[in-house]
Amino acid sequence: MSNETNNEIVKSSQIRFNVMLDKENLPVQIQWDADDADVDGLQESKAVILSLWDGLQQNALRIDLWTKDMNVEEMNLFMFQTLSTLGDTYERATNNPELAKEIREFAHHFGYKAEVFGPDHVH
Repeated sequence: MSNETNNEIVKSSQIRFNVMLDKENLPVQIQWDADDADVDGLQESKAVILSLWDGLQQNALRIDLWTKDMNVEEMNLFMFQTLSTLGDTYERATNNPELAKEIREFAHHFGYKAEVFGPDHVH
């Protein structure tokens, strides 16, 4: 058996975002849907963080959008949850539980500083 990775494409799936802007080009509504989503039709979202890796240029590309009605408390919780799950993603991708734990610990520190939870919170 060969050690080569099989790169045959067996399926294609799309993720779509609709961003409605006001006259100052600020997002007032974000909708998304995906071919493989668990729910049908357009879903509402107050924020999107999309990160892409350009392998040729060796750099990360980002799209960060949030609606005008997203409040600071929601943003703090969104960022805390995003940072926390980055630890999970990193561990799955690298099989490095030690560094993943450090990412999660930073997320917990952030959550405390952003007042997402109190000092007695256990992670």
